[in-house]
Amino acid sequence: MIDINLIRNDTEHVAAALAKRGCDADLNKIIAIDGTRREIIGKTESLKAEKNKASAQIPALKKAGEPVDEIFARMREIGNEISACDEKLKAVETELRTELLCLPNLPDEDVVAGGKENNAVVKVYGKKPEFDFPVKNHVDLCESLKLIDYERGVKLAGNGSWLYTGKGALIEWALLDYFIKTHVKDGYTFILPPHMLNYECGLGAGQFPKFEDDVYRVETADDSAAKRFMLPTAETALVNIYRGEILSEKDLPKKLFAYTPCYRKEAGSYRAEERGMIRGHQFDKVEMVQVTTPEQSKAAFEELVGKACALVEGLGLHYRLSKLAAGDCSASMARTYDIEVWIPSMGIYKEVSSVSNANDYQARRNMTRYRGGDGKIGYVHTLNGSGLATSRILPAIVEQYQNKDGSVTVPEVLREFVGIDVLR
Repeated sequence: MIDINLIRNDTEHVAAALAKRGCDADLNKIIAIDGTRREIIGKTESLKAEKNKASAQIPALKKAGEPVDEIFARMREIGNEISACDEKLKAVETELRTELLCLPNLPDEDVVAGGKENNAVVKVYGKKPEFDFPVKNHVDLCESLKLIDYERGVKLAGNGSWLYTGKGALIEWALLDYFIKTHVKDGYTFILPPHMLNYECGLGAGQFPKFEDDVYRVETADDSAAKRFMLPTAETALVNIYRGEILSEKDLPKKLFAYTPCYRKEAGSYRAEERGMIRGHQFDKVEMVQVTTPEQSKAAFEELVGKACALVEGLGLHYRLSKLAAGDCSASMARTYDIEVWIPSMGIYKEVSSVSNANDYQARRNMTRYRGGDGKIGYVHTLNGSGLATSRILPAIVEQYQNKDGSVTVPEVLREFVGIDVLR
């Protein structure tokens, strides 16, 4: 959530920053609502001061034998006016909060304007694999090697679903094991969060109210039950762990990671480039999150980018690292780098990790703050990065490591867990 003081005091800057995203927000409307809010607060404070002054006069008047009926009558009037102001203030604050919650984050100053056409490749690792035989796509390879059963996955859950079998299940779990062991070694705290979250988590992460339709909601028999949904990413849970808390500066940064399946309502149109596991309703992902002071934020971002890149490099996969333009960053993020692996059969790169910095945007929404050494309280910064998602890593592995005879070489870091060097 954007600071209302920034919107009010530096409107042109905020408007220009939002325009980089292609967002034409009515900031004057928000400022007007805030003005009404402040007027009501001012009036309420004046009424309370008048009531307190009148109340202080009553003992002296009674002692002097002076009548106090008119003062009591006025105090009742003031009380009614204060109650009316409180009701108006509640409605106005709700309206203001709704407007602020729907605004996307401000992109960092060095993030360029525009959409994905303005994304910039900042690093390329390795070379595109070359083959002296016709390459197979990951769907055919996974089926021929009996790694994935797409047909029965669809039978169980519909389009956008698949079933890991045998060595395919082992490779999937080997990937998760590799990711988890790396993060533990790097000093991150392992979290296994609930998969079913309350509405406040979506609100605090910045996905609600604007993107409520993108998640799977959980229906309950009790209509009065709190609205719940299946997490679209573990980030939604991790950035809310300290919601409503004031942390100590000495305990920051907090370095967390979680393994969860991710549940996505929008699973694509099932075009050729979305075949197999490239896009689905459920997929496995290990997510990294840091909670930092503003001063620690930049270094934390570089650390998360480095960790995500190292995981892909450890698998020996060719990839590129791209800095996203403002319009291609998700609504809650001020900056994002994508790690994109090469899928040979498609001749394109596909994102396997997004590393992002929300600055204090999420913290303002979920009231996560810290107390500095000087005693002052400020908002934390929250950062997240996939470390990693498997549903595109596995296709990249089988395609980049495929052999002429239809076998697939297992990346060295996975061999001990899988138990073999080559899938046949």
